Amino acid sequence: MENVREVTPNKLVKQLIDEQHSLPLSIGLHLIPGILILIVYLLIGAPLVRALGYPPYLAWVIAMCIALVPAELGLLLYLGWKQNSRFSLRGVVHYLEKPMRRGTLIGFVIALIIGLFIAAVILTPVDSFLYNHLFSWIPFERTGGASGYLSGYGRSTVITTLAVSLIFTGVVLPAIEELYFRGYLLPRLSHIGRRAPILNVILFSLYHFWTPWQFISRIGFFLPTVWVTWRRKDLRVSLWVHCLSNTIVQLLVLSAILSGAP
Repeated sequence: MENVREVTPNKLVKQLIDEQHSLPLSIGLHLIPGILILIVYLLIGAPLVRALGYPPYLAWVIAMCIALVPAELGLLLYLGWKQNSRFSLRGVVHYLEKPMRRGTLIGFVIALIIGLFIAAVILTPVDSFLYNHLFSWIPFERTGGASGYLSGYGRSTVITTLAVSLIFTGVVLPAIEELYFRGYLLPRLSHIGRRAPILNVILFSLYHFWTPWQFISRIGFFLPTVWVTWRRKDLRVSLWVHCLSNTIVQLLVLSAILSGAP
């Protein structure tokens, strides 16, 4: 404990490492990375991708890589270094202390992924309605599958876009998001009780400024998973569900393109 005090000299760092965050601080930590992603998209991602002739979807992937990694993982590693005098997530990322049995974990992950895809069938029409009536001016993606946000581009361009997306939005970026949002931020909202996972999911959905039409559906997708993660205090639940569900979607779209499906 003395070592922790020695390497956390300023008040802000102490507040960030503290076991509980104030509501304004937590809201800011949830939303600021999304604002940074939006800024990077406008200044770097969109012009670069437009010049290369790739879909705007790839610009968002690039923006998330440039902004999300240092804003979320970078902050966690910095706080770990301040607390442990080395780059470590110990004491910063929680919900890893009492993991569930492997069989229980697998059961939860399978059930939650099935529920997520059922929710997708139910809520996708809501996304489409909101996009078509309110947000069609946003150059990111439509909600009608590959034929929406990748239409009008050559086959090789589309395959390259999806391959890059599979690596980053399928595994790397969602893993970092789970470490940050569920491993770091969620435990520090425990002082508000059962409202903690609800607020975490609402802010996580709002953080995706680049797809505002998915705000409602994203809450429906993630709330059960985050609730189980919070109740069982096991980060692996949301980590596996998030990464696997993203990867499955990316693989399905890529398979459809490779097979010549429209």
